[in-house]
Amino acid sequence: MLGFLKEPFVVTAEINVNLVALTVMGLISRLWGLCYPRAVVFDEVYYGQFVSLYMKRIFFVDDSGPPFGHMLLALGGYLGGFDGNFLWNRIGAEYSMNVPVWSLRFLPALAGALCVPLAYQILVELHFSHCAALGAALLILLENSLITQSRFMLLESILIFFILLAVLSYLKFYNLQKHSAFSGSWWFWLLLTGVSCSCAVGVKYMGLFTYMLLLATAGLHFWHMIGDQNLSNVSLLCHFLARGLALIIIPMGLYLSFFYVHLALLYRSGPHDQIMTSAFQASLEGGLARITQGQPLEVAYGSQITLRNVLGKPVQCWLHSHTNTYPIRYENGRGSSHQQQVTCYPFKDVNNWWIVKDPGMQQLVVSNPPRPVRHGHIVQLVHGITTRYLNTHDVAAPLSPHSQEVSCYIDYNISMPAQNLWRVEIVNRESDTDVWKTILSEVRFVHVNTSAVLKLSGASLPEWGYRQLEVVGEKLSKGYHQSMVWNVEEHRYGKSQEQKEREVELHSPTQMDISKNLSFMAKFTELQWKILTLKNEDTEHKYSSSALDWITMDTNIAYWLHPTSGAQIHLLGNVATWASGNAAALVYLCLSLWYLLRRRRKIYDISEDAWQLWTSAGGICAGGWAVNYLPFFLMEKTLFLYHYLPAVTFQILLIPVVLQHLGEHLCRSVLLKSMLSALIVAWFSSVYFVYCTFSPVTYGQPALSPTELKALRWKDTWNILIRKH
Repeated sequence: MLGFLKEPFVVTAEINVNLVALTVMGLISRLWGLCYPRAVVFDEVYYGQFVSLYMKRIFFVDDSGPPFGHMLLALGGYLGGFDGNFLWNRIGAEYSMNVPVWSLRFLPALAGALCVPLAYQILVELHFSHCAALGAALLILLENSLITQSRFMLLESILIFFILLAVLSYLKFYNLQKHSAFSGSWWFWLLLTGVSCSCAVGVKYMGLFTYMLLLATAGLHFWHMIGDQNLSNVSLLCHFLARGLALIIIPMGLYLSFFYVHLALLYRSGPHDQIMTSAFQASLEGGLARITQGQPLEVAYGSQITLRNVLGKPVQCWLHSHTNTYPIRYENGRGSSHQQQVTCYPFKDVNNWWIVKDPGMQQLVVSNPPRPVRHGHIVQLVHGITTRYLNTHDVAAPLSPHSQEVSCYIDYNISMPAQNLWRVEIVNRESDTDVWKTILSEVRFVHVNTSAVLKLSGASLPEWGYRQLEVVGEKLSKGYHQSMVWNVEEHRYGKSQEQKEREVELHSPTQMDISKNLSFMAKFTELQWKILTLKNEDTEHKYSSSALDWITMDTNIAYWLHPTSGAQIHLLGNVATWASGNAAALVYLCLSLWYLLRRRRKIYDISEDAWQLWTSAGGICAGGWAVNYLPFFLMEKTLFLYHYLPAVTFQILLIPVVLQHLGEHLCRSVLLKSMLSALIVAWFSSVYFVYCTFSPVTYGQPALSPTELKALRWKDTWNILIRKH
């Protein structure tokens, strides 16, 4: 029974020494001296703010992309015990002792280090020699720009890691297709492809470029499978469903989970709340929630409300009026109604309160039981403090002459009767009998007499309007814009008919308790839309550049400068590698066109297997470079050199692909092969020489003298910082 104990238990393992050595070298190159400098480096001033907000559970919106990358940086801070207390206000500021610098920079550095063995494995899975794979990994290892970007609290190295992992996973899955379909390892690599793609997109939307490339590649491969007569219809359907699940459904679910965790962590109100809707703000702890907690849900006749414009641009503001009137004549000579001004005011104020009145009754209080206002009902809006009615008429607005002026009506006993009836239209209603709800309902007010819609024009009024924002009556047209949509933010049931008692009531808090929590999908939809549409004003940055500057590396970025010595860190690529990458891309393009033309003439210079290898490697490497580079020519945003790093990574992988092809198929004599080998050795020596030359500005040490710094200015366009003593 215990006979198995007579023999020793033996475990046999295969270790790829190349892979282990490359991993160790990658870790050393990225983790060495990681705490230096102990100061804020370039965009750490940007990402550090978000890490602090995560530590304090304060909600924020970053228009640069999804939250997964930020959460990974915050994870580093959490593991290091960071409490979030640091003022991220200046590049070069010294970190205080409570900031775990090594921990915050560890995950980007680890991701950058793992890119080295990933490059090796990708070339192996593309069926290139181990020598070519080793060359690709060493080029990644010695790429100065990738080293610099991975050693700080930045996102590009994490993005590139997930991009390369997605490519490697797909290649492994594809290579298992013929002999091990639907096996455990087949499923593992297929699922890992989808997960990696989702993570890449979750770090930065630039990950979409590689995701689309892999989807297109998978679609092409499946198209070829359809022509395989050995596969049954059921088998093809199973393959299709497996790919759809792993490459579309699971990535979408994982992407949603990033936002779920993000919103679960950030439950407190903060400085970014104000760009969100009232409903979103009310779902956060503190801030608006403290004001709106306990408000009645259903707006009724007699309700006292504040109306916030949904657009939130140029700033969030509330429908407002005050005792001042429009000037009799404007500066351009046009006349006005001289009625009481109605504006949109960007601050909370007692003059933002309005009373919803039933046109058929005189009372300004809520009846018992309350009579709710529904979609399509006609109401009058009475200004709470001045008791004048919201009105519009056929008079041109002060700054928007093609729209109608909106005012609070003053009876001057002239031939201009009040026109103060408004129809409530609930934009996000589920049925035509929906009740107007606090915070949740988005409504338009359509003027009964003229069909004009109450709208925020966004223009700022002159001094006579206290620079508040203009509100107009816009003639009803097809569709609607958010500037025409309003929601009730603060709400109470009016109880006082007398004006003085009502003014006291308008200043008092509400008492009733009704929950208005948003669902996760509602919060996700709103946050995702804000991320996609919220754009900060793009301003020219000292180190911004164009996509054309990247190919020839005519630009650099100074990341950090020591306050006293000449020590500094720059984002600069390895000139030899970047030039070789451009040459490899050009050679690949020219050779591909030449082969295509020759094949069209039925002339086959290389075997079919070599052609398939050439095109498949080009689809990944050259295709990866193209999809990660060319879209930037269409983008209207401030661009920096680090945006090119994913593209240049693929271009680096293309270099050994081209070199191996030249050695095997174009250099056919022993002499030519020897000459090519000698050239490769000399070229690789130059790559290492450039790496060593620029390592002081890659790692920030040792400090260089002004003469040595001048020697590094290989291009006049490079901004190497030299102190004037």
